[in-house]
Amino acid sequence: MKVIDITKVACEVFDIEANAILRLKNSLGRDFDRAIDLMYNCKGRVIITGMGKSGLIGKKIAATLTSTGTPSYFLHPAESTHGDSGIITREDLVIAISNSGETQELLNLLPLIKRFGVPIISMTGNLTSTLAKAGECVLDISVEKEACPLGKAPTASTTATLAMGDALAVCLLEKRGFTAEDFLIYHPGGALGKGIKYHVSDLMMTENRKLPIADENMKFTELIKLISDYKLGMAMIIDNSGRLSGMLTDGDIRRTVLKYPDISKLLAKEVMTVNPKTVQTTDFAASALHLMEKYSITTLPVVNDDRKPIGVVHIHDILKAGVV
Repeated sequence: MKVIDITKVACEVFDIEANAILRLKNSLGRDFDRAIDLMYNCKGRVIITGMGKSGLIGKKIAATLTSTGTPSYFLHPAESTHGDSGIITREDLVIAISNSGETQELLNLLPLIKRFGVPIISMTGNLTSTLAKAGECVLDISVEKEACPLGKAPTASTTATLAMGDALAVCLLEKRGFTAEDFLIYHPGGALGKGIKYHVSDLMMTENRKLPIADENMKFTELIKLISDYKLGMAMIIDNSGRLSGMLTDGDIRRTVLKYPDISKLLAKEVMTVNPKTVQTTDFAASALHLMEKYSITTLPVVNDDRKPIGVVHIHDILKAGVV
């Protein structure tokens, strides 16, 4: 029996496949931009098709697109010529995957796609192939070599294909403005969907428990004590009508102390953060978490329709509830 260094072989596989992915950077350009535009403007579904290992990767790409806001479906090219091609409509878009670009089952499907006038994005490692020539744009997934020592088993090439599919999905996600809340809606079950049922009203600290609220004319030194007493790292500042006009945090306190030699005469309205980020009781907790992460906030005021503070929601309570 041949003696091999298992760790060395595994590392070589990782190196080859990592390099295959990094090489994809060089293939980005006008065709990739065109592919994103076609997918973004598609009024129907993105149909993914591919044979063998390319088909297995295609199924994963279709699943990723669907879960991130781009309706997608996998069509088996061999089955397509026996009736399954009926799922394709004139509003759809096809991404055809073949490393060689000459997979016969896939080529048999091309005339039908062309007859419907459906645009094709060709994903291939052979830029002079029949598939490449049939596409409105071509995504180059070529690799220098497979990780398989025989150079036969699809390894680096399928990894590169999957990475290209992920790049398409993430670029579309960004272009659509897909949010964490949207993602949770598409993943209501299992660990990914845990916590989607929560609204801010379920997790906030309410006015039933006295909240750190201060008048904007309160002295800054008194405000420091108020924040310290409530241990929330913040206080909500209200105007004469009781509406939220500002917020003061531990960070604001540090910055004020460093800025002013004499803090004894300062008022809350002179040092507070004006028009702070807020949420309402009906907002999803996931939306509140997204806001906190985007602006590096740990605590958000909860206000009613009149912008009067009625509660506070803390990031620790959101995460503890399993919202991700």
